[in-house]
Amino acid sequence: MHRSDNLHSILNPDGIPTMRLSSLSKLCSVLTLSALSLATQQANASVITMDTRYSASASLPTADAYRTTIDSLAAAAPTAGYGSTTLASFDSVSNQSVFGSATNIAFRYNVSFSSAGNGAWNFRIGPDFGNGGAVFLDGNLMGFKTNNMWWAGSYASTTQDFEFLTSLGSGNHLLQIYGLEDCCDGSQQAQFLAPGNTVYTSFSSTDGHNPHAVPEPASLPLALGAGVTLIGWQRRSRRQQTSS
Repeated sequence: MHRSDNLHSILNPDGIPTMRLSSLSKLCSVLTLSALSLATQQANASVITMDTRYSASASLPTADAYRTTIDSLAAAAPTAGYGSTTLASFDSVSNQSVFGSATNIAFRYNVSFSSAGNGAWNFRIGPDFGNGGAVFLDGNLMGFKTNNMWWAGSYASTTQDFEFLTSLGSGNHLLQIYGLEDCCDGSQQAQFLAPGNTVYTSFSSTDGHNPHAVPEPASLPLALGAGVTLIGWQRRSRRQQTSS
């Protein structure tokens, strides 16, 4: 019996047909690319959705009234001048720039993001909600105002924006922003200050807090390890074939 046959009997005791080296090489490449893809996902970012619908409603009496009313509106198909989309950045956002209408707007923003560890997060939201609005984080109320809110590009007045500090655990989180605008739909923004950072960052597709970066802590090394193992097996098989 050749030494290559000995190797085959050790690695494949049940007699299952062995893959050709070319197929093995392809499998190694797939595993390596999969591992690199998982690593890339970890560098991706928050997911921001924007829903707007027609509404001529005045200010509402409670934060939950904003949420339930606007959620109900968003469940229906949008009319002309309003819509639903995913945003690349929560910076300089307005309904008129995205969908066309500058009046009678019900806003709902959902921002899904992840926290790598436990710590204190700061948030600030610059809206144009002429008839007030409310902010929830993981279902908990963070801010509620019924006055005419227009931040005008500045966080100098807390009556015109939402600002709050809260402690978050590691994992995924959901920021929800609701508001009503009568006229005339200025640009809006939402930002965070993550633990250890000193500068506020707008939520975006490059902010590094992707809630869908899901490889378990051991999965990336496992995928890479499998590729290395198969490559080693491939090299040993070639050496055995050369020496036999």
